[in-house]
Amino acid sequence: MFGAQIKLFRLAGFDVNLDVSWVFIALLISWTLATGYFPQLYPGFESTTYWSMGVIGAAGLFLSIVLHELSHSVVARRYGIPISGITLFIFGGVAQMEREPPTARAEFMMAIAGPLASLGLSLFFYLGAIIMASAGAGTPISGVLAYLALINLIVAIFNMVPAFPLDGGRVYRAWLWGRTGDIVAATRRAAMAGQIFGLMLVGLGVASLISGHLIGGLWWGLIGLFLHSASRNAITQLESQKLLESETVERVMTHSPLTVPANITLRDLVDNYIYGSFHETFPVMDGGRLVGSIGVADLRETSKQAWGRLLVSDAMHPISALNTINVDDKTETALRKMREGGHSRLLVVKNGRLEGIVALRDIMRLLSLKRELG
Repeated sequence: MFGAQIKLFRLAGFDVNLDVSWVFIALLISWTLATGYFPQLYPGFESTTYWSMGVIGAAGLFLSIVLHELSHSVVARRYGIPISGITLFIFGGVAQMEREPPTARAEFMMAIAGPLASLGLSLFFYLGAIIMASAGAGTPISGVLAYLALINLIVAIFNMVPAFPLDGGRVYRAWLWGRTGDIVAATRRAAMAGQIFGLMLVGLGVASLISGHLIGGLWWGLIGLFLHSASRNAITQLESQKLLESETVERVMTHSPLTVPANITLRDLVDNYIYGSFHETFPVMDGGRLVGSIGVADLRETSKQAWGRLLVSDAMHPISALNTINVDDKTETALRKMREGGHSRLLVVKNGRLEGIVALRDIMRLLSLKRELG
């Protein structure tokens, strides 16, 4: 979903990250507020005043989205749902769950927390605008607070549309899940609503473009396409998790993989191991002890001229939680680790000893076979 990310800070135990796409939307919001929204509502101020209001308004929206997602994360933690972080991107923000909620109640409580937080922020900023206006603090201050009150209200209302993966769609899924006891069927229905709503937004975007509203039309169209794609992917991901939830890494791993010594040169690795076996990743051993992994991608990051003097130990990835997995862990856990660490293969270990290698393509092949066989 995301591209390059910047870690901003840690809040209440959660990492808050900024996707580079947020820079675009922050600039767009600041420009729209400074050149259109605020001058139209509050005429007569200098351009610098409007730009100050626009930048502060965009920063307030940033803070509001972080608090919205933080409310999801805090409730998720209460129900034992791991959250890897909060990321702000071009379409808003997301609390990144590592697995689905354990119960319909947990899903409902986590989903409803966001809109409730936005409603609370809307009321807070509304009261702040009234107080500042009564105290004579000036139109620019009360105007920004009034905007933040309005935008948080819009965020709360929009997110409560019963279309997955919006918060309202998750509330809808929780209700269906609670009634039927079937999370997959509930996700299908909620995701279908999300796809329909996404297509409606695309239609709204096309209508806006035809009527001459270029930015608004493009924005609604992009949001609609994103929601349509996200809702479709949600059901695919959940069905995959259900198909793989009973399968352990041992089922799909390659046993007794070819290993390489840590003290050979990269040139020896290429000539005698990579070209000799056509494998892409190798466990690295040092005196019978597993110490890391090295692959073709690691060689691309080094100069060919250095292959004759650099050792495998110089270019390998040392053993860590990101490139290893226990032989008894589930394949779903392996997929999550591959996604987080950017690896397509993991070393399978048991009590510190190498047992095998599990590859993404082998897990995908197992998944494909399970789907074909029903």
